[in-house]
Amino acid sequence: MTTHMTGTRKEWMAARLELLKTEKEFTRRGDELAQQRQALPWVRIDKDYRFETDEGSASLADLFRGRSQLLVYHFMFGPDYKAGCPSCSSIADGFNGSAVHLANHDVTLSAVSRAPLAKLQTYKHRMGWTFPWASSFGSDFNFDFNIAFTEEQQREGNIEYNYERGGYAMDAAQIPEPVAQFAATCGTDAATYTRDRPGLSTFVLEDGIVYHTYSTYARGVDGIWGMYQWLDRAPKGRNETGVWWKRHDEYDQR
Repeated sequence: MTTHMTGTRKEWMAARLELLKTEKEFTRRGDELAQQRQALPWVRIDKDYRFETDEGSASLADLFRGRSQLLVYHFMFGPDYKAGCPSCSSIADGFNGSAVHLANHDVTLSAVSRAPLAKLQTYKHRMGWTFPWASSFGSDFNFDFNIAFTEEQQREGNIEYNYERGGYAMDAAQIPEPVAQFAATCGTDAATYTRDRPGLSTFVLEDGIVYHTYSTYARGVDGIWGMYQWLDRAPKGRNETGVWWKRHDEYDQR
């Protein structure tokens, strides 16, 4: 027998209509937040960042692929990883379907990681992905956008991530079990694994000039994690007691 509250269809409908009021308010607030994001001042990018792509060496402007807007997912795949982060991989599983629609609406969706291009290409083939994925290996790009950190920064706790300083230094003596678990699946240790972090940055190209418009990190990427959007509407919600997800080719077939 279920321990969850049960009721008649009439009772359900009354509760559902009350919830609908809250959902509509949430939607309106979401629209307002989107407008606030778009109203942020644009910051001109003058640094000459270089990337390696399937088409060869590229500038940040080249990553737009002829469009005026660029969405960059900061995918956790450091130079010493042997595989991409499982969480980032779960998020990226939703990119293929969206990328084609965005491309036809003047928006390019691309992942960027610090691992050398050959590693990214091998992993991309394994995962069956087709969206653009550029390597920033040897570039300051990830460091400048507070998405990657040096060993010295990590050792000194001099890390600014998610607009906070020091709180995400990840003390080696207090590594959370999920972090250690993910590091192992990436073929590296926790300290190396946590020198890269997840995030999303957006850019616009006008009159040949690239501007940075928005960045979000940590839980800020929940909104593009399609799996969670479905679970938040499932009867038991996220229903998590620990890390349960894997790369999509690591589950037992069901």
